[in-house]
Amino acid sequence: MCERGIQVNWRRFREIIPWQLLQHLAGIIVGAAIVSVSINTLIIPNQIADGGVTGIAIILHYLFFWPVSWTVLLLNLPLFILGLRLVGRNFLVFSVVGVGMLSVMLSLTSHLPALTHDTLLAVISAGVLSGIGMGIIFRSSGSLGGTDILAVLFARTTSFSVGQILLGIDALIFLAVAILFRPEMAMYAMIYMFIATRVVDLVQEGLSHSKAVMVVTTQPQKIAEEIMAKLDRGVTLFQATGAFSGDAKQVVYCVINRTELSQVKKIVRDQDHQAFVAISEVPEVVGEGFSSWKGH
Repeated sequence: MCERGIQVNWRRFREIIPWQLLQHLAGIIVGAAIVSVSINTLIIPNQIADGGVTGIAIILHYLFFWPVSWTVLLLNLPLFILGLRLVGRNFLVFSVVGVGMLSVMLSLTSHLPALTHDTLLAVISAGVLSGIGMGIIFRSSGSLGGTDILAVLFARTTSFSVGQILLGIDALIFLAVAILFRPEMAMYAMIYMFIATRVVDLVQEGLSHSKAVMVVTTQPQKIAEEIMAKLDRGVTLFQATGAFSGDAKQVVYCVINRTELSQVKKIVRDQDHQAFVAISEVPEVVGEGFSSWKGH
């Protein structure tokens, strides 16, 4: 009886608060914790700069010893107010949650000891840690700063794109670091941002080693049957037309693991040695035979 009551209450809880929302919130909390650890144990002890609002807060900490946790929150508040009419409601809500959790986590982890005082090692490690944390937050539909909102505002009133404006804001922050402190700090900051950005992409896209194979051939059915029989991979056939000759073409398309590439090439070569084959990288694949939609 007790177990049945717990089960009913859990179902009622999931009806009131969607499970996907809880997953997003959990992801934002975990991501904010990872970024906070990176900032408090690697970035600040080694006087490394950062981009965006967090970067400005860190610079103010170096200059006036203001706590980064509160400064991040205060700097973002006017940007969130500005963004009420500029960005979507969901993005704004999750961004507020992200910044709020970052502020809380920065405060909770502020007394952690430095992991290293080797600046280059700290830059690399912080880039990896922050990239993982930010990637988790982005996958959870969150954000960690108001410069995105500022970029949207300027993009609507100028001819620059959001990406160009964000790059310009970070460039101004790094220039300020070079002038106020020393050029080396700005250089280390650029290395840190480059590593963090690459790791964010990896977290967002996954570590898939999949390949997309497109084959223009006169033997599409035979090639498709061989791939399905030997590799147990799905294959798509579609019609195409040669731009120069005007001839009708058959195209075979499939996505495979890297280890299966040599087998596919052998199948194509055996069935049609004059086939045209194009192979490309696929950062992420979701579907049967690969990763599921769970967590996306």
